[in-house]
Order: sequence, then structure tokens, then C-alpha cells
Amino acid sequence: MAGEKNDDGLVLLGFWVSPFAQRCRIALAEKGLPYRYVEEDLFGGKSDLLLRSNPVHKKIPVLLHDGKPVNESLLILQYLDDAFPETPSLLPADPHARAHARFWADYIDKKVTDCGSRLWKLKGEPHRQARAEMIEILKTLEAELGEKEFFGGEHGFGFVDAAFAPSTAWFQLTYERYGEFSVAEVAPKLAAWAARCGERESVAQSIYSPEKVYDFIGELRKKLGIE
Repeated sequence: MAGEKNDDGLVLLGFWVSPFAQRCRIALAEKGLPYRYVEEDLFGGKSDLLLRSNPVHKKIPVLLHDGKPVNESLLILQYLDDAFPETPSLLPADPHARAHARFWADYIDKKVTDCGSRLWKLKGEPHRQARAEMIEILKTLEAELGEKEFFGGEHGFGFVDAAFAPSTAWFQLTYERYGEFSVAEVAPKLAAWAARCGERESVAQSIYSPEKVYDFIGELRKKLGIE
């Protein structure tokens, strides 16, 4: 995985399969910022560093900048723009466009992960509802993407793309199999966008394959007694 450099100026605490940690890695790569990555054992016991750095939520990701913690992935992405203005900006310069990007990143956070977890956790009618909801979410995101190459439009690959790209490793196989649908069929433009994202070095080196995500969810289902 990219970014595992010994640089104490920036340290990222994460978990390998977390899309929230991965979006931070993508952002750091897009900006060309060296950092040290610290893998957290979320199942075997969280480190003292994580608990000290995020005492409220006690979760990853956490970005340490000269020892000072920044929590919550979308806030980390915005912080990187603010703290390193000389690097390529994830957010556009126009205030309205910035607010628009933040809206869609927030939509992704509130909708995709929650609905996706219900796809592989639930059965019966709740599962059918989650499936219908996920298809609607994907269609909504495809409508926002429209004919653009990336969600950033003229700005190019940006804030929403970095926020959403890690989810492609989840919906390309895990969500499709448990939801019994094809992203390429229900949202072909979104599937094409996912392929374009996967061709970017920042994305390719920051996320794992859909197969590894699917295997992880399979093991997690066993641990939770779902299987």
C-alpha cells in the first residue's frame, strides 16, 4: 500500500479495509504528501495512541499533524486543503461549488455505508428494503455525476471523488452479491466512473480489491453469527 513512509509530520491511524481511512490515503496521495501509516487492530484492542487522539468516538481514521489530532475523515480531507494550500486542492475555489461538494460527500456518508451494511446483515423484508434503497442511492449519485468524468466536474478528481472512491471496492462485489443487483445495470455511468477512479494511482494504491473486501465481510458475518 502507498504512503507508508517514515514521516512524523503526518501520521494516519487507520484500518486496512475502512473506506473512511482509505479516502484519507487517497487525499494524501493526490496532494503528494508523505506520511506514516499506523494500522490499528480494531478487533484485538485499540492502541493508546488512538484512544488519546480520539477520546470521544475512539475510532479511526485519525490524522496527526505534528502530534495534533484531526478526527473524522471528511474533516481530515478539508483540513488537508487548509493546512497545505500549496498542494492540489480537493475542493473547488468557488464557495457555492465547495458547499455543493460537501453536500454530496455528506450524502455518501449518511447513505452508502449504512445501507450497505444492512445489505449484508439483514434478511427478509428489511433486506429487500435495503436493496431497494441502495439501488435508489446509486441512481441518485449517477444523476449527480451526469456526463461528467468525475464528480468534481471542471475541477477534475476532487473532494466527492476522493470521499466516494473507496466505496467502489464494496459495491462492485459485496453489495452486488448480497443485494442481488448489478451496478453496471442499475447505474452504468457510475460503474464507468468507478473504473476511471481505479485507474488513478492514488486510488489503486490506497484501496484493496473487491474480492478482499468480500472475503472480509464473509469472515465478519461469521464472527457476528449471521452465517
